Amino acid sequence: MEKGLVIRSTGSWYTVKNDDGEMIDCRIKGKLRMKGVRTTNPVSVGDRIKYQIQEDETTPSGRCGVIYEIEPRKNYIIRKSSNLSKESQIIAANVDQLFLIVTVNYPVTLTGFIDRYLISAEAYRIPAGIVFNKIDLYTEDDLARLEELIYIYEGIGYHCFRVSAKKNQNIDQLLAQLKGKTTLFSGHSGVGKSSLLNCLNPTLQLKTNDISDHHQQGKHTTTFAEMHVLSDDSFLIDTPGIRGFGVIDMEKTEISHYFPELFRLLDQCRFFNCTHMHEPGCAVKEAVEKGSVSTSRYESYRSLMEEDNGRYRAAF
Repeated sequence: MEKGLVIRSTGSWYTVKNDDGEMIDCRIKGKLRMKGVRTTNPVSVGDRIKYQIQEDETTPSGRCGVIYEIEPRKNYIIRKSSNLSKESQIIAANVDQLFLIVTVNYPVTLTGFIDRYLISAEAYRIPAGIVFNKIDLYTEDDLARLEELIYIYEGIGYHCFRVSAKKNQNIDQLLAQLKGKTTLFSGHSGVGKSSLLNCLNPTLQLKTNDISDHHQQGKHTTTFAEMHVLSDDSFLIDTPGIRGFGVIDMEKTEISHYFPELFRLLDQCRFFNCTHMHEPGCAVKEAVEKGSVSTSRYESYRSLMEEDNGRYRAAF
């Protein structure tokens, strides 16, 4: 049985780079599943897998690989499927870090979406940062909002970048942060993930699209997840744009642990099992009132605490 790395997933077929550097088209053997997790895609980009070659007349080469086993993952990032509330979608596996690509405008990225992604990264112990793209388009109001958001998230401890893929602004700063790592890029459609990749590695020449003038929403240009080479030791996983992010596998008692600024206050609450929702002597609510914890972050926390775990609710 041979081993390889999944570098592209189209849903039914997977491109695997084996240990000799050869690209093999693979499919899954039977009902391969992750133990304990119902997923729409049991194999994801970034997975190390074991496969066997067999004849297949439907492929141009007359053969394909059949994936029999997924090697243990060091981590993965997962979200609840919007149309199948009891199932989930693995976005990528075995990453060193993730960057959420957002735009203050063109299209708008709301804090609820940002926060859900960040707490999922915290839950799966994946270092995360935020890349604010399209700064060349921002009005004075947009720039003021940008600085407000950066103040919030850098204050928590997240690394933030101000970039313009179109004008090639501050791309070197981002590239330095990607060196020697496998990084996941994610975000809404239209925020410029493909354009950023083209800046980071101009040889890729990925297709890009403008956002809809009428709806100010992105058009899908990346239709499947794929790992790209930035340099000999740097890899970047590009993913299709997602509209909403449903969190999964989080107990109500754990949610505050994934908000770093809330977690730091837990031992200051009057009650050890404080939910930070209605109890007196709550250090979190006091911090919100004083402005040391942002109102938007606390509202994201409340939204998750009030959410029905059996129902998907997107945060746009």
